[in-house]
Amino acid sequence: MEERRKRFQSRNIGIISTRIAGTDGVSLEIEKWADVLEKEAFRCFYLAGELDRPPEQSYLVAEAHFTHPDVQDIYTNCFDVEIRQRRTTDKLHQVKNQLKDHLEKFVAQFDISILLIENALTIPLNLPLGVALTEFIMETGIPTIAHHHDFYWERDRFTNNAVADYLSLAFPPNLPSIRHVVINSHADAQLSLRTGISSLVCPNVMDFANPPDPPDAYAADVRQALGLDNDELLILQPTRVVQRKGIEHAIELVHRLGRKARLVISHASGDEGWDYEQRLREYSKLMGVNTLFVSDIINEHRGTTEDGRKIYTLEDIYPHADLVTYPSTFEGFGNAFLEAIYFRKPIVVNNYSIYHKDIKPKGFQVIEIDGYVTEEAVQKTSWVLNDKRMCKRMVDHNYELGQQYFSYEVLHTQLKAFMMVNRMAVA
Repeated sequence: MEERRKRFQSRNIGIISTRIAGTDGVSLEIEKWADVLEKEAFRCFYLAGELDRPPEQSYLVAEAHFTHPDVQDIYTNCFDVEIRQRRTTDKLHQVKNQLKDHLEKFVAQFDISILLIENALTIPLNLPLGVALTEFIMETGIPTIAHHHDFYWERDRFTNNAVADYLSLAFPPNLPSIRHVVINSHADAQLSLRTGISSLVCPNVMDFANPPDPPDAYAADVRQALGLDNDELLILQPTRVVQRKGIEHAIELVHRLGRKARLVISHASGDEGWDYEQRLREYSKLMGVNTLFVSDIINEHRGTTEDGRKIYTLEDIYPHADLVTYPSTFEGFGNAFLEAIYFRKPIVVNNYSIYHKDIKPKGFQVIEIDGYVTEEAVQKTSWVLNDKRMCKRMVDHNYELGQQYFSYEVLHTQLKAFMMVNRMAVA
């Protein structure tokens, strides 16, 4: 133990994931954790298959991304199949060994003393990376925090597989130098039940101590860029287009409001196919709802599209929204919920399990549905949109609760205590 502590004495943290870029939930939480850790005088360095962090702090490894051709080939031949072929196993170990070499170089190059693994030991989109990390941590004893966002057993797409051995080994691994962090109480219970691993529950957070700035000149024309008339509502669905987001409920709600409005969907489908988007386009046409799919002009950075249109960030869009819809059927936690609270917007939320257990009891005032849109929800939405004073009381109340329960300060207190208890606060 003493020898290991002598080996890892810097305050440099190596943050590892398949992708650390853009506005996906994992990348957003990585940025928040890094901000909190750096305030505790740690230095953060990054390894991933896609990176938008400063080059001097980055170590890019193509094979770490879940879209790498070899990684995708392994995935395709391990899921929705009953038998794993020998060539697939051989390729998995070949890529795994390449990744282990990169992990060794990364730790040495940046004098890393603690690893922070973000979802790469949780969801098996990149099997070789999970196995490489498990073996590397086992062989070095490097202190590690495994931050889990959504486990494979929570997704139907991973149910039928030929890699039960690797899932038990590495997703997640039960090793003495790893401390586990989950984002909700259900994940904590399931992790313990399925693996015997205990964990810290650390919910997603926002920087409530620093409210968002008002729209600047660049973002002043958002409504015009989206084609909205002055008397038209901007109803924002700030999520990817995937089935578990329940976006058809948002379309129905807009239809039943009977108001001049546009439903703006901020993100693309991502890695889960385009069939659901086509379904939403057809349903919007059927319901007579003007639904905009605008992922081409919303990005993590401002800029210009190839045809000369302005690119906005999601933070540019939120201040212009009249209402946020979040009718998800399942979420690991709910970044979009916290974003709506942070930007002081009224929100329609489905009573998904994590919201019901970990968020709702805090006392947030929202427009709630429970699996389907009711007339009561429609009437409450109309009331909120029409009564500006009542709406302000609601969003101000929610902001205060967000600051109390889901702020950077809460994360800072939890992380500091967690690292000290687990002897990770090095001198």
